[in-house]
Amino acid sequence: MSQTPFAMWRGWALALTLAGSLGVAQAQAAQVEPAAAGAAAPAAAAPGVKSANIFEIAPDASTDPNYGSQTNAQRKQVQPGNNAPMWRDVGKGVTGFSSLPVTQAPEAGNLIQPFVQYPGSRLTNAGEAWRQVRNQWLIPYGGALLFIVLLAMAIFYMTKGPLGGHLPDTGRKVERFTPMERAAHWTNAGAFIALAISGIVMAFGKFFILPVIGSTLFGWLTFALKNLHNFVGPLFAVSLLIVIVTFIKDNIANAADFVWLSKLGGMLGDKEVPSHRFNAGEKGLFWWGITIPGIVVVGSGLFLDKLLPGMQYLRGDMQIAHMLHLVCALVMMALLMGHIYMGTIGTKGAYSAMKTGYVDEAWAQEHHELWLADIKAGKIPAQRSKTDPAAPLQTPAQA
Repeated sequence: MSQTPFAMWRGWALALTLAGSLGVAQAQAAQVEPAAAGAAAPAAAAPGVKSANIFEIAPDASTDPNYGSQTNAQRKQVQPGNNAPMWRDVGKGVTGFSSLPVTQAPEAGNLIQPFVQYPGSRLTNAGEAWRQVRNQWLIPYGGALLFIVLLAMAIFYMTKGPLGGHLPDTGRKVERFTPMERAAHWTNAGAFIALAISGIVMAFGKFFILPVIGSTLFGWLTFALKNLHNFVGPLFAVSLLIVIVTFIKDNIANAADFVWLSKLGGMLGDKEVPSHRFNAGEKGLFWWGITIPGIVVVGSGLFLDKLLPGMQYLRGDMQIAHMLHLVCALVMMALLMGHIYMGTIGTKGAYSAMKTGYVDEAWAQEHHELWLADIKAGKIPAQRSKTDPAAPLQTPAQA
């Protein structure tokens, strides 16, 4: 069968194309094979990486009596690669070299804190000891203390009810708190409540708030309250100082206070024990529930916020400051919960006294008989501030 010229030319073109492609492929293969052989040669020549147990390099090295006290350089001579002495020192809290300035990073060369034993912890590194004290003692027992106080107040209210109110009002008012005293009290009280609520949420919130609102909202809540806590702290510090200076002169113990204590303030009877402007219980609260723990809380809080100039804020000192801060804050909250109870629903007329600054003469006679007697005797002015038009003063009747 004869072929057309066009078909013959097409066949020759296809044959030439196939021949050219085959030649190129052979040339590329010839170039690849020497390269692959060259790459494989070093691999074949390399002996390979072999693993080894460092204790098998020199198994008799541990028989040296000084083996356990060797430095890292000495250990390297007998067992290369065994860096156990270095990591043992790191675990003991030994401070190594750091190029950072000590003034900026005093603990930069220290990875793990030294061993200590705080009350309630094991002998371990300081960070773990702090964690044990906080999680095993302060949080559970602190929470139990606050709950017990709440329960005791509820039981007392259900059994005794509000105190006072046995004498009818006379219509004669005496000034119990001046505007300055009330302003200092309410400023300090507001700051304390903000700090107490934020502190309770940060310390105990994961037990009763986190399961309800979830981790995302709880994270935002604690973040906001942490910042509130830090900013309200200085306000509490200043107002606390004003409260101490304002009320300290009337909170010095006297003979009447020992009588009040011996009779438990009349809690077991139907009549209160006579007292001056503040009774022994209120004076005890002033010193042991406000002044002393308040100073520790403020000092430790300012230290934790790094607001005290000229100090190095080391981890160990911060941990001690935190424990002191939490302990004294729990003491303050427990005692001031009782104060809030007695100043609101626990004693009739007490809240009105701090709200308006005035009490009826009958209230003063019932709760602070010696104070009223001093007013009637002229030892204490019945009106210590300028007359308030909203609450005109009526001179108490003479005894």
